[in-house]
Amino acid sequence: MSELRRTEPRGVRVAMRVASVLVLAFLYIPLFIVILYAFNPARAQTWPLEGLSTRWFEVAWNNGEVRSALLTSVKAGLASSGIALLLGSMAAAAVHRFRFFGRESVSFLLILPLALPGIVTGMALNSAINAGGETLGLEFGLGTIIIGHATFCVVVVYNNVVARFRRTSSSLIEASWDLGADGWQTFRYITLPGLMTALVAGGLLAFALSFDEIIVTNFTSGTETTLPKWIFNNLRLPNQRPQVNVVAFVVILLSFIPVYLAQRISQGSAPGVSRLRGKGQE
Repeated sequence: MSELRRTEPRGVRVAMRVASVLVLAFLYIPLFIVILYAFNPARAQTWPLEGLSTRWFEVAWNNGEVRSALLTSVKAGLASSGIALLLGSMAAAAVHRFRFFGRESVSFLLILPLALPGIVTGMALNSAINAGGETLGLEFGLGTIIIGHATFCVVVVYNNVVARFRRTSSSLIEASWDLGADGWQTFRYITLPGLMTALVAGGLLAFALSFDEIIVTNFTSGTETTLPKWIFNNLRLPNQRPQVNVVAFVVILLSFIPVYLAQRISQGSAPGVSRLRGKGQE
């Protein structure tokens, strides 16, 4: 019996392709313009460009404020991602593995920070830090930036890990026990390898989210400056516009790379019970 294949009319296929191109153009043409202006040899933003040059890349790199802001952004991104990996994975394991009163409410509250307006989160954190400054000695700086970013980075890791838990069959753990593995061996050879791609992808997404965050940063940074904050502070200064375009291009690039890697890593599959064979008796 021959397999029947349903194909869309040619006109529908063409319309879908055109629609896809228009959506991509709507999303990426503004970014492409910023990237072009980063290579503009002139100080003024005029169109069309007089040519292409990398002169402003050198100027931006020699700017001590830009290098300091880049280092602060990297530190904040790595630290907040690390905190998010720890707390997000623990929360996902607790919500998925255990049944307790208010479990769904806890899951909702864990996801809520990502849905709240950034300005609301920033105001709340600013108030909490001010209050904590009197009792705990907190001061605005890199530490408070990390705390602020971790509040929404946790959500990304939690979503990734809990989704992987839901796609992982409990029979793998049962098979591990049947093969004689204890709790640590089961975690090492089954649970952790099964979660590894989700953890790496979640960490990369959390870093990208932290690296380009501006609203919460403004409320929690004090005198510290990240790259997005430097862009925000200098965007209104005409003499700084060429360097702003260069820094914006760097932020776009350094945000694209972890998101792309996370997308590729997420396509991997969880390991099967075969990873445990031969190790259950260690």
